[in-house]
Amino acid sequence: MAQRHLDPTAGPVPADALAGYLRAQATEFLRALRLHRETGVGAAASEGSVEAARALRRAARRVSGSLHTFQPVLDPDWSEAMRPELAWVSGTLALEHAHASRLQQLLLALHRLSGAAPFPPQGPAAGTTARTAAPPLPRDRPAPAGSAPATVPAGATGAAPGRTGTAPCDTPAPADGTPGRTDTAGRATTGRTAPARATSVTAGAAAVRTGTMTDAPGRGSTATAAAGPRGSALAVAAGGAVPAPDRGNLTVGAAKAGALLDRQLTLARTRAHSTALQALGSSRFHAVADKVAVLASEVPLSPAAAGADLRPLADAARDRLTDAVAALPLLTAGSPYNAEALIHGLSPDPAPHPQDAPWHQVRLLLRLHRYALEVVHAGRHPGSLLDAGEALDRHRDAAEAAAAAAQAARTPRIAPATAYALGVLHADQRHEVEAARYAFQRCWQKEVIGTL
Repeated sequence: MAQRHLDPTAGPVPADALAGYLRAQATEFLRALRLHRETGVGAAASEGSVEAARALRRAARRVSGSLHTFQPVLDPDWSEAMRPELAWVSGTLALEHAHASRLQQLLLALHRLSGAAPFPPQGPAAGTTARTAAPPLPRDRPAPAGSAPATVPAGATGAAPGRTGTAPCDTPAPADGTPGRTDTAGRATTGRTAPARATSVTAGAAAVRTGTMTDAPGRGSTATAAAGPRGSALAVAAGGAVPAPDRGNLTVGAAKAGALLDRQLTLARTRAHSTALQALGSSRFHAVADKVAVLASEVPLSPAAAGADLRPLADAARDRLTDAVAALPLLTAGSPYNAEALIHGLSPDPAPHPQDAPWHQVRLLLRLHRYALEVVHAGRHPGSLLDAGEALDRHRDAAEAAAAAAQAARTPRIAPATAYALGVLHADQRHEVEAARYAFQRCWQKEVIGTL
């Protein structure tokens, strides 16, 4: 595979370029830290605080990556002590955002797989006394939750011939999770009319909007849709009427799966938020901030930095990336719908897929290569690298989302429809993993062709 090295005709890049880059990133770190403190922290953190935390992570990653790539021209003791601390800061601050984005990605996938609108229009506020007459619903759309079912005449659509409004034997379970009962003739013993099917489906959809859902038959629970800082992505869909398609227990199972995922990931996000707040107030973080403040004015270079050229070190980062990409199954990834990402999908091992680890390693090496190019080229790097990095980011997000769906499916005593919806969601996210690998393969081919 062709490798692109830096232009040999260009002059050497001195260590002063690295010093200027590190000072700029340290200044950005301190600016983001001040903005984070000014915008406030806690459960009611503003959007500016979230953006400040993102800037903190971005600056910490760049400083840590540069210390790794250009370690020979830096003070060894200082760089070895600084790198793990910056990685700790970046990783701790990234957990909350990772859980929030993972929940949003899974809920959007559930809506897409169920055929429902991901962001329904907001309806009137709860508790409003004034009500307007609703327009008549189409025959294939369920009635709103809480409305009285209309009487279905004999011979109408949904009633079996010879029966007066009797529900068929596939009447879905009620919204409380208890399965329906049928007699030996296959008819519902409760004498439920045909609109009861639509009423039960809409009751399940209404339970998702209100956050009340059961994960097992006979065992009720309340989903903490508004728990955690700034709520969750499920709260975005609350308040409006969701015209869910009539898909029986599958729709109810998807609703219960969404409530289960929301409860688990919101709890994880709340814990990550508390951990980040404790980390930002700890003496360890203050020590890191003090070192970064010193770095903003003085970069500890090694004696070998005098007259050193940074280009060979940047080339070494590129070579490590190229070797890691060469070990990937790009030929398989270049074939659409190869289903390679679905292998080991039914493995009982809860550990991440072993085939994902080389792709995650390439993502980290690609990031180090980009940071090295920013140092050598004064912040500029090819746009194809950005596209390849975004594809690997989607790969990482989809792999972690699939793992979260599989973990939720291992919850004891969940309803079969919930487990089925989580299985479909897991397969969907593994297909997203496959699509991200295909996109990276295309981007990398463009990168290689550009070197010829």
